[in-house]
Amino acid sequence: MNFEILIPITLFVCIAYAIRVVFDARVRKQMMESNGSQELVRTMIESEEANRRHASLRWGIIMVALAAAFGMIQVQGWSDLNAGALALLVGATGIGNLVYYALSRRLGVVAR
Repeated sequence: MNFEILIPITLFVCIAYAIRVVFDARVRKQMMESNGSQELVRTMIESEEANRRHASLRWGIIMVALAAAFGMIQVQGWSDLNAGALALLVGATGIGNLVYYALSRRLGVVAR
């Protein structure tokens, strides 16, 4: 595998994530300094926390579905990337998203 390609991609992702974290922190700081309503600030912070938990739930479901798909690929003995393996992985991702959507609707959570 070519790790030379992976290094710049990882660097770009890390830089983009760092910029996002700094931007979010500055927005929160400005909200606190603007002397806005405490209820509004509290609601926004609680909303962000709920969104983080739901994102974790979504990615957890997707990762479990993908792990099951990789397990099925291993059981089938496929060693090359072929249409069947790719279809299994894409299908597992779709099923994971649909399971999250159904679970979020059942729990009364707005799906994102």
